[in-house]
Amino acid sequence: ACWKTYVDRPETDKLRQVAMNQLGLGLSSAEHHADALSVNEAQLSMGRRLGYAEYNMLAMQSNLALTYEVLGRLDEGLRLRQDVYSRTLKLLGKEHSDTLLEANNYAHCLLSLRRFDQARPLLLKTLAVAQRALDNGYETTLRLSWHYARALYENTSATLDELREGVTTLEETTQTARRVLGGAHPLTT
Repeated sequence: ACWKTYVDRPETDKLRQVAMNQLGLGLSSAEHHADALSVNEAQLSMGRRLGYAEYNMLAMQSNLALTYEVLGRLDEGLRLRQDVYSRTLKLLGKEHSDTLLEANNYAHCLLSLRRFDQARPLLLKTLAVAQRALDNGYETTLRLSWHYARALYENTSATLDELREGVTTLEETTQTARRVLGGAHPLTT
């Protein structure tokens, strides 16, 4: 109903743009991912035509990458994740929380594709920056740490020392998350 109210407005109308964004988010939340994909692609195309700011384009591409991933189109998601991460890094710098979040998203996609040898160095580098810039209790830092542990213990060619490091990292991260976020937080249950 919301979309029908604004669909006839010109593309340049801010309310139409917000309605389109809400439509995509709502479809994703309702797990209508194929429909959300169409909206996300249309929104990105509109952003290109209208010359949206780089920061806004990156946010739309990140949403599109997530939709690809949820639909099982991991290779397409990975290409977008890598691009969004590198452009966010260039735009905002390595210590910005959005850059660290995009590194986390990129690493998550690499892990989903079982590309542990690519994920591990990215996570090691980014985790060190996140611990310094955000601190250990920040949600993005915790997620990076969990992903680093996964890069170690899910890798079937990991050494015994790497497996031990993965387990230790996982245990320490879980303890930190429970202490900082509480036992009822979705990340700790």
